[in-house]
Amino acid sequence: MPKVTYVQPDGKQRVVDVTPGSTLMEAAIDNDVAGIVAECGGACSCATCHVYVDSAWIDKLPRPDAQEDGMLDCVLARHANSRLSCQIVARNELDGIVVRVADEQI
Repeated sequence: MPKVTYVQPDGKQRVVDVTPGSTLMEAAIDNDVAGIVAECGGACSCATCHVYVDSAWIDKLPRPDAQEDGMLDCVLARHANSRLSCQIVARNELDGIVVRVADEQI
């Protein structure tokens, strides 16, 4: 089972097991990770699950599709490594991925 590390803006880390096939947003909600609000429930229509993917992992993910890219334009502090955690599907190859919860969500 892949492990994901969620890093809070204050640097505190939370490591959770994620069922392959579920999203990083679902895992965050299931494990009460602060800052992952997911108002739309994972429909890629609110950007309240915005995270920054660690640079070591960003190239291991598919590029955002047009819908995610458009929603990322709505976040306060978009960076090159910004992603919506509802669009990152856990798979064994992502075991150990590190994402930082966006400051504006805390």
